[in-house]
Amino acid sequence: QVQLVESGGGLVQPGGSLRLSCAASGSISGINAMGWHRQAPGKQRESVATIIITSGGRTNYANSVKGRFTISRDNGENTVYLQMNSLKPEDTGVYSCFADWSNDVESRAYYGQGTQVTVSS
Repeated sequence: QVQLVESGGGLVQPGGSLRLSCAASGSISGINAMGWHRQAPGKQRESVATIIITSGGRTNYANSVKGRFTISRDNGENTVYLQMNSLKPEDTGVYSCFADWSNDVESRAYYGQGTQVTVSS
């Protein structure tokens, strides 16, 4: 089992910044990748950013956030961060941390409870 606890959401004006945190605990040695999804009202869930731990920390970003968002990992604290700059109203949504986990017999994805990000003036 892996537990993910997110923090850092809130209300910010367009052009502002927020940093989301996702702390992992439990069977963390099986985590292969972590990242963030977001879901806006009336839209499908979108993968925003991923850091692939088993590939030396390689990162992937949705085209809509490239150059504005940065995902990083603090190995010592088992925490992943999403630094969001130059925020736009279309970045509004519920941001959920995820962890892709596997062992010799199974693989699964774990999700946090989600944190609301609202970009509005």
